[in-house]
Parts: sequence; C-alpha cells; structure tokens
Amino acid sequence: MKTILLVCSAGMSTSLLVTKMESAAKEAGVDCKIFALPFSDAPRVLEEVDCILLGPQVRFQKAAIEKLAAGRKAGPVPVDIIDMRDYGTMNGKAVFDAAMKMIG
Repeated sequence: MKTILLVCSAGMSTSLLVTKMESAAKEAGVDCKIFALPFSDAPRVLEEVDCILLGPQVRFQKAAIEKLAAGRKAGPVPVDIIDMRDYGTMNGKAVFDAAMKMIG
C-alpha cells in the first residue's frame, strides 16, 4: 500500500482534494492511503509516508519539510509542491498521477 501525505495550512480545501485523489486511485486500481495534515502535524507521520505533496499555500515550507524528510529512519521521502492549477481546479487525478510518479 502506498501512503501519500498532503500538507496544508488548515485542511479544508485539501480534504476535498484527498477525496478526489482517492477516487482516482480506486479507478487506477492502486491500493493507497491518502490524507492531509496541517504543516505543524506533518513531522509526526513522516516515517509512515511514501511521498509528501505541499499545497500551494504552504510552498514556502518546502525546505523545512525536505530537511525533516531527509532525516527519516526509513530513508528520504520525495517532497514536491502541488501544481497550483491542479490544486485550484481540484484535479485529483493529476495530483494522484504526480504522486505516483514521485513514488516510482
């Protein structure tokens, strides 16, 4: 099972994107767990995730998350920023596809 973390500021709009990404995963037949947390809660789950996507509103936190992700016991985890257009249109399939590409 793949685990995808979306990092946001509060979680309202990101929770809708999670739902759309879950639908895309189901359509693709990929078993995965997708969830969103505010930036302040992200460090406590880093050992459990396969990739981290930041909402555009917290893109300025990318360096901090990358530093935390690089120090994981399980090894580094890829970090990227969700495309602003995909986030704005809530394009769950595009964001899911980007996450799968990051995971490899």
